[in-house]
Amino acid sequence: MKITVACAAMLCAFSSVGAWAQAPTDPQIAAIVVTANQVDIDAGKLAKSKGQSKEVQAFAERMITDHSGVNKSAKELVQKLHVTPEPNPTSESLQKGGDQNLATLKGLSGSAFDKAYVDHEVAYHEAVLQAMDKTLIPSAQNAELKALLVKVRPAFVAHLDHAKQIQAQLKSGA
Repeated sequence: MKITVACAAMLCAFSSVGAWAQAPTDPQIAAIVVTANQVDIDAGKLAKSKGQSKEVQAFAERMITDHSGVNKSAKELVQKLHVTPEPNPTSESLQKGGDQNLATLKGLSGSAFDKAYVDHEVAYHEAVLQAMDKTLIPSAQNAELKALLVKVRPAFVAHLDHAKQIQAQLKSGA
């Protein structure tokens, strides 16, 4: 699978989640979660308006809805806990990669756009799940933050499965 520079940057950001000298703090985890969701919301908004296939547009709408819901829950939780998300190299790298991905996608159209968007979503959700399993969930100290991460994990699995399904359809020309 060909991975764009933007996608590679985002994968490096998530890889760096597991490379922390010390486990990330809850405020850092909050910033990573909010940024990761916002990056996918932004890509979804672009794909909803620019995607060629109905499947890609519907998937993009689902990303906007689901990731907006996660961010709403995360923001409500950090307010309740009086925690301020703390920007960190991972959250900053995620934002930079998201911006690069948007720039790449804006230069594409038609089936090339659909393929690039879906390929990125597959790689992105794989990286998110790996970061959740290896670093974010194990490192979360607050029980409610950990519970939120565990609660939303199945949605990320479903997103990955759905993206892979669309990816296969696009490759087969269906």
